Amino acid sequence: MAVKGCGGHKGCECECERKRLYRKCCAALVALILLVLFIILVVWLVLRPHKPKFYLQDLSVLCLNVTPPASTYLFTTMQATVAARNPNDRVGVYYDQADAYAEYKGVAITVPTGLPVQYQGPNDASVWSPFLRSLDSVQLPPQLAVALAQDETAGYVLIDVRVDGWVRWKVGTWISGHYHLRVNCPALLTVNEGKGSYGANTGGGTGYFRFQQVAACAVDV
Repeated sequence: MAVKGCGGHKGCECECERKRLYRKCCAALVALILLVLFIILVVWLVLRPHKPKFYLQDLSVLCLNVTPPASTYLFTTMQATVAARNPNDRVGVYYDQADAYAEYKGVAITVPTGLPVQYQGPNDASVWSPFLRSLDSVQLPPQLAVALAQDETAGYVLIDVRVDGWVRWKVGTWISGHYHLRVNCPALLTVNEGKGSYGANTGGGTGYFRFQQVAACAVDV
């Protein structure tokens, strides 16, 4: 009876030895990968980064004009001053790509404006002051144009300044992958000191729209 296996055959013994060596190398490689991932996980849990804190310091509205029902096109120019602070003691933040724009009742009223690429070290702070413009390309739904005109008439307009982009975390020499950054900063504006179109100063001009107070922003990463 023939005996199956590697015993007694030199070539077969070599083949079995190669297979055993291959399995050992694969097991060692898998163990090394798992060890590296475990170390990264431990470091991540110990140094778990806190998301950046954003604040809307100012919103200067130079123009905000819509005249329904004749036209639902919005013409606006505003400048937002947004501050961001990294609250982490050992973790840095890369802002690789970020756009700022303004919304009214969930609808964008300006085109996105790119913010400068920036690295923010531990406990560091940054301030951006982008101009936000409609560029004659923003058309509001009719009911939204009417609502905005009514808010201006009533004397108060709530605008949301948003930042949308991608960030990476830096711990020592290790840099994470990209994480989606979403920021929403509410801005309450008074129109003609709250008098709207009923006041003495109608038609806009310096100080016609006023930002009320510095506001903390909602941040999601």
